[in-house]
Amino acid sequence: MSRCVVLALLCACTTLASAQSAPSSQATRDSAALERLRNDWAGLRRYQAANAALGAPASGERRVVFYGNSITDAWAASFPAMFPGKPYVGRGISGQTTPQMLVRFHQDVVALQPAVVVILAGTNDIAGNTGASSLAMIEDNLEAMTEVARQHGIRVVLSSVLPVFDYPWKRGLEPAPTIMALNAWIKRYAESVGETYLDYHTAMADARGGLPAALSADGVHPNEAGYRVMAPLADAAITHALGQRR
Repeated sequence: MSRCVVLALLCACTTLASAQSAPSSQATRDSAALERLRNDWAGLRRYQAANAALGAPASGERRVVFYGNSITDAWAASFPAMFPGKPYVGRGISGQTTPQMLVRFHQDVVALQPAVVVILAGTNDIAGNTGASSLAMIEDNLEAMTEVARQHGIRVVLSSVLPVFDYPWKRGLEPAPTIMALNAWIKRYAESVGETYLDYHTAMADARGGLPAALSADGVHPNEAGYRVMAPLADAAITHALGQRR
């Protein structure tokens, strides 16, 4: 069992204990979250039916899977408008951290036989969604996902974490410097293994190292204007990845 999984389980137990003394509405929310963690910690059920319906790529199709958390989850509905005619598939789950994504990587990426996977992950780890997480732990999980993809002949686009000045659900963490440090590692790692680095952060960060109001309503999740900034950057990174040779 990985360090990330152990920490997540310890966090769940702590939350369960604290829920006993929390206000009833909060206790209800905590209970529902814990029930999801117990029954399907990695979210494996979310895309099972969609994966079966999708099937294998058509002859000549160079499928791309966008893999991530809520940012990817919300974006997928706009793929037909932002990437018309392109075989781009969204496999994001809101709130997920890199250990959860690693668990479902084979089911929701490898089994779909894409030519490229675009990974956007790490911000929820920094926010502590499944317990305390060091940069080394996040890096280990991103590296593991990359290694699995490469073993199956899938090119990898490693995305920078989007800028955040403060998490609305976890105030006071001051995540901007941590995000920038993680992004510096992602860039170095992508270059070291011959994969593609996708830099959203530089194009979207304001002077505080956060997302400006013009691109996000809550400082974390892009609005349509934010996704419009991201779309051509993603397209260019995918084109670069598809053109690489092993």
